[in-house]
Amino acid sequence: QVQLVESGGGLVHPGGSLRLSCTASGFNLDYFSIGWFRQAPGKEREGVSCINNSDDSTYYEDSVKGRFIISRDNIKNTVYLQMNSLKPEDTAVYYCAAVAHWGPGVSDPEYDFWGQGTQVTVSS
Repeated sequence: QVQLVESGGGLVHPGGSLRLSCTASGFNLDYFSIGWFRQAPGKEREGVSCINNSDDSTYYEDSVKGRFIISRDNIKNTVYLQMNSLKPEDTAVYYCAAVAHWGPGVSDPEYDFWGQGTQVTVSS
């Protein structure tokens, strides 16, 4: 059974850091491009970052560029999103998604498999 599970969310003060994990079961993540998305209350889901298969090239939305880092550990079958200098506007449910081709960017329809999400709350 193909499954993606996010973890690592929680409550953090502004300026703090969190590392989200996206772990796959039922397939090898190294053959897939992985995207991170988020959805804040009352807002549409938006793309945050992605890491491509084959060359591990990365993309970041302007709002997180310089603060977030996406990476993968193929041995652990996990993709990470290191989030630094967190702001209240980063508060959202964060989702990871997977697709078996290069270059999907952060466009929702490109992705075939989705996790259930993990809550990130940035508040003092």
